[in-house]
Amino acid sequence: MKIGAIQLENPYILAPMAGVTDLPFRLLCKEQGAGLLCMEMISAKALQYKNKNTKALLSIHPEEYPVSLQLFGSDPVIISEMAKEIEELPFQILDINMGCPVLKVVKNGEGSALMKEPKLVWQIVRQTVRAIHKPVTVKIRKGFDDNHVNAVEIAKAAEDAGAAAIAVHGRTREQYYSGKADWEIIRQVKETVSVPVIGNGDVTSGETALAMRRQTGCDGVMIGRGAQGNPWIFRELVEYDRTGLMPARPSREEIKAAMLRHARLQIEFKGDYLGIREMRKHVAWYTKGMEGAAKLRDAINRVESYEELEELLDTHL
Repeated sequence: MKIGAIQLENPYILAPMAGVTDLPFRLLCKEQGAGLLCMEMISAKALQYKNKNTKALLSIHPEEYPVSLQLFGSDPVIISEMAKEIEELPFQILDINMGCPVLKVVKNGEGSALMKEPKLVWQIVRQTVRAIHKPVTVKIRKGFDDNHVNAVEIAKAAEDAGAAAIAVHGRTREQYYSGKADWEIIRQVKETVSVPVIGNGDVTSGETALAMRRQTGCDGVMIGRGAQGNPWIFRELVEYDRTGLMPARPSREEIKAAMLRHARLQIEFKGDYLGIREMRKHVAWYTKGMEGAAKLRDAINRVESYEELEELLDTHL
């Protein structure tokens, strides 16, 4: 699969997730075979105002290439100017977020609020494509709500403006992440545009990824919540695609080793205090469904050091 001039090793893509797809987690997913890694979304306005908290979000490691950096905003001038300002950073693809459903984003006319503004979508993509040399992609939703399902119209506007690929989450903004993703809308977008289309929504295994590709004809598959605490999903997707067989799930020891490695990366990247606290949610995801997981999740919220985490996992795993 190619996005612009960027050739991906496989069509399985880590979705951008705020508070999740930071550098440590992306590295783990890359090691497991992800074809493309998407960074946490970054505010174009925050870049413009030199927000100090934005710097960490821009961190990229050479071992994670190819990587997609995602901006969000609603002003074509600001987005395009910030894209040009950061183009020298070592990301390979620039994505524009048009799907975030969070209220504080939507009320500013950003994220999935753009699903209501086809002309503005065209302007944003057009100006950004003209401002930089790297491929520009967009991530959209089915629509804003069930009364305004317009992913096909938005996708056509983005393609006409020069977008190199379009990712479609099969839910409306009003759904957030509830209910079932509508893969039919992904198929409709794929049949309408000529650029690569990436399907997103309810992919949790090799079987569901293959089912999405068969039903929609999509070129790539984007995995979000299915990768939380489960970077092995990319290994499984690639192996299932290659052989038609699902490899064995990781052992408890492998999961434990991954959590400790994840914690070391978090501490290296974010420091002892924040790094170990960031791991609390990840440990809950890694151990979901395991025997004794409820007690472990309760205890993890009191862990304040790597040594305490290691001791906790030794006790429970």
